[in-house]
Amino acid sequence: MTRLDSAIRRLTAQRDLLDWATRVVAPTGLVLELGLGNGRTYDHLRARLPGREIYVFERLPAAHPDCLPAPEYLIVGDIFETLPVFIAKIGRGRAALVHADIGSGDESLNREVALRMSPLLDELLQPQGLLLADRAFALPHCEDVTEETGIAKGRYYVYRRRNEAGRAGISAQ
Repeated sequence: MTRLDSAIRRLTAQRDLLDWATRVVAPTGLVLELGLGNGRTYDHLRARLPGREIYVFERLPAAHPDCLPAPEYLIVGDIFETLPVFIAKIGRGRAALVHADIGSGDESLNREVALRMSPLLDELLQPQGLLLADRAFALPHCEDVTEETGIAKGRYYVYRRRNEAGRAGISAQ
């Protein structure tokens, strides 16, 4: 497979998955985009989820000007510094949908980042909240539901937070 074919396959899967998620996501709860890049997926999410609050986390914003969120929804800095502050401010269990496209060409670093970020995302998702990611995460309160999406295994990863009554700060729905 050529690099062009691989890129087309990845982008098609990403678009199809975002479309699936926007059809099944809970009607309430925050939406987060982790990694803005050039803004394509953020632009897609805001078109598919009009009126939803979409917070974007990016270390160094360099997106097309038409694909930048309003300043109050753009959180700039290292995700391991900004995400914990964000969770402390908004509370646990508030995200209906998180899209994390944060990978690099270094698979060892990617795995390290995913493992380090997993506890943050696990506490951020509301019951039935979805995480769509370009890599596998370790989320003890979530189940892998990638097969429900029709996306090829290993192309993208989809997790749904289980309903768990009695968890501090989160009520089952």
